[in-house]
Amino acid sequence: MSNLLGAPAALNFTQKILRVHWPLLIVVTALSAIGVMTLYSVAGGSFEPWAERHALRFLVAVGVLLAMALVTPRSWMAVAYPAYVLSVAALCLVPVLGAEALGAKRWIQVGGFSVQPSEFIKVSLVLALARYYQVLPTAKISKPFYVALPLVAIAVPVILTLRQPDLGTAALFAILGLTMMFLAGVSWIYFLGGAGALVAAIPLIWTNLHDYQRRRIEVFLDPEKDPLGAGYHIAQSKIAFGAGGVSGRGFMQGTQSQLDFLPEKHTDFIFTMIGEEWGFVGVVVLLVIFACLLMMLISMSISVQHQFGRLLVSGAGVTVFVYLLINVAMVTGLVPVVGVPLPLVSYGGTSMFTVMTLIGLAMSAHVHARQPMRRDEFSTML
Repeated sequence: MSNLLGAPAALNFTQKILRVHWPLLIVVTALSAIGVMTLYSVAGGSFEPWAERHALRFLVAVGVLLAMALVTPRSWMAVAYPAYVLSVAALCLVPVLGAEALGAKRWIQVGGFSVQPSEFIKVSLVLALARYYQVLPTAKISKPFYVALPLVAIAVPVILTLRQPDLGTAALFAILGLTMMFLAGVSWIYFLGGAGALVAAIPLIWTNLHDYQRRRIEVFLDPEKDPLGAGYHIAQSKIAFGAGGVSGRGFMQGTQSQLDFLPEKHTDFIFTMIGEEWGFVGVVVLLVIFACLLMMLISMSISVQHQFGRLLVSGAGVTVFVYLLINVAMVTGLVPVVGVPLPLVSYGGTSMFTVMTLIGLAMSAHVHARQPMRRDEFSTML
């Protein structure tokens, strides 16, 4: 129904619930269930210490997702910039208050919980860029000044994250932000020029990498160079994939994983464990489920009538895709090991809530897809 001015009437609670994309929620639940099952196997047939926590976190995250879906995109637009500023401020506190682990400071202890501020950036950056391009007139999108502003917004968390150091997360920020700029309509000329500048800067980048980062790249290029040191992770991962074959060794029957040859099998290398236990067939099924999730998000983005909502959905899809791409490429030896989890499957509360929050924003845009938003609704302030 529409109001007297011809605009769609506000939705009531029942209408909002009916418009929730339930098939998407089923797919998300399936991925989390695979994670719970695999984490149960990782622990040798026990729900402790990972599977139970993963399931409980997912249930809480589903509640958050549904609550977010009921909130209008206008409300998310209002908090976009404050959320970005607070996230950057939290990231600035990491060098001061962060706990050091494996030579890097990435976590802050808050009330007995470990929080990774860089995860908040993934959400707030999507919100901030979506608001920016919702308000920005189409004619200005590719003007140099208006291209520089979002580049600064992307560069700030990238630089702060590189100083932790966390190359994988910094790369994810850059890919996420630049992809959203491209989807917003920024001219491809800028991206072509940026790619050329990146290639020219490779020698400078190489000299400024940390020793362990250069070591990872060297081992990536020649895994046999240090098979018992920096190359151990990827060597064991490849052995596990080979042992899985077509149909896998069976649930809880993997030798590399159950005998603890495979490192980080509950987080970064959980995809490898699935490959060993369920083989090529299991891996394909998992990737098909992820493909369904991404296709649903693409369909949702097409149905939204305003730029803000389309970019929210796109941001969620790009984040899941980049997480998936880097993790799978990493454990199969196609890119250096950078420590990126498999979304919704790997153990980790912060990454779980990041992905579910982004999907919650996408769901909000979908539920309110027929509610138009004018570019001038939030004044002329970008």
